[in-house]
Amino acid sequence: MVNQQHILDETTNQLNLDFLHHYPFKSARHLEAISAQDAAEVLQAQAVFVARNLWHFLPAGSADQIFSHLNSDFACQLLKSLDSHVAVTLLSRVSEDIQDSLLNILDVTDNALANELRELLEYPEDTAARLMTTKVNVFYEDMDVAAVLSKLKQLKQVSADVIYVINAEQQLVGECTLAELIIAEPDDKLNTLAKPITTFLSALDNKETVIEKFEGYRCNAIPVMDSHNQLIGLIRFFDVYETTKEDLASDMQTMVGASKEEKALSSSWFAVRKRLPWLQINLLTAFAASAVVGAFENLIAQVTALAILLPVAAGQSGNAGAQALAVTMRGLTLREITPRHWLKVMTKELVAGLLNGVAIAVTCSIAVYLWSGSLGLALVMAIAMVTSLAIACTAGAIVPIALKKFGMDPAQSSSIVLTTITDIVGFLSFLGIALLLSDMLPQG
Repeated sequence: MVNQQHILDETTNQLNLDFLHHYPFKSARHLEAISAQDAAEVLQAQAVFVARNLWHFLPAGSADQIFSHLNSDFACQLLKSLDSHVAVTLLSRVSEDIQDSLLNILDVTDNALANELRELLEYPEDTAARLMTTKVNVFYEDMDVAAVLSKLKQLKQVSADVIYVINAEQQLVGECTLAELIIAEPDDKLNTLAKPITTFLSALDNKETVIEKFEGYRCNAIPVMDSHNQLIGLIRFFDVYETTKEDLASDMQTMVGASKEEKALSSSWFAVRKRLPWLQINLLTAFAASAVVGAFENLIAQVTALAILLPVAAGQSGNAGAQALAVTMRGLTLREITPRHWLKVMTKELVAGLLNGVAIAVTCSIAVYLWSGSLGLALVMAIAMVTSLAIACTAGAIVPIALKKFGMDPAQSSSIVLTTITDIVGFLSFLGIALLLSDMLPQG
């Protein structure tokens, strides 16, 4: 009786081995249908090469769960047998604790492989891989809705409300939302529900490309693929929104010479070290603006009303330039524009500056005439307003675009550069026009 049981067990194991080895696709489909823990036990009872052959047919989500239930020794042997890009894709989708544990074991048994996998797991800053979530659910297109929902409950994995659909060749062919699954009939197949993939991202695509894709395709999530067209994760619109919000916040700081690293509760000494260099630069630019005023010292001595109106001229041009700068910086951060749009942006801001300048000139000249009773002074102020606002708006658009074009951070203290330009332009246009029309100005 014992011998018969032994023979039966050996026969069963041999049949399992033959089936798993010769029919890896069908085997993977069966393993996908059972719990991850049971699937892991089945695989661990086989030779590693058997698991390696069928692993390529396990979709993301199921593969990650099964791998998480493998014992450490078998998991490490499996990683050694898999191609490096498959191994690193698998590691990238499991928890950091499992990653560290397996890599520490590999440090002892195969240090070269451990170092290679660590290097491949480190994606550069500001790439799609740094923005993605690796919690993805992938199913074959011939699965019905009931089986998919059952599997999702079994996985107990909180992830994005989208599932991806692959064909028998492991190619990504479509996507489907959880809402569509819930209202579908239980026996509906995924290939009848799935919508085509409109776009995808490569792991090393930069942040600008990610934002451009979301702007262009208006989707809630975009799949991320590695260099071998393996699905490694997805990026949600919310993730992009959060990182863009952080960029805008840091840009607001760097535009005025504050460091991106400085926080509201940073120490005073840290704030001084980060801000003081730019304040010194701003001091030099302020002296440059003062030098412009100094060049017209005699004119100001003769027409003292000019000294009173100087802050008005400089202030209006500064505000107009700041508005143009803010709009342009937002466009660059959100990737609505790139440096190749410089002419279009500059033209738009020039026209806006001229129109605003005319409107402000009318209001300002009337006020100056009522205050001073001088038609000449009102005319000087009117012409200066149109000129300075047009130039300030143009500068507000060109400064960040020029910095971007030359490979510099467009947010880095651009407002300090712009303030220098607007101050000099405001003073120079106002005092220069006053000099030309000095015969029409009241003396004293």
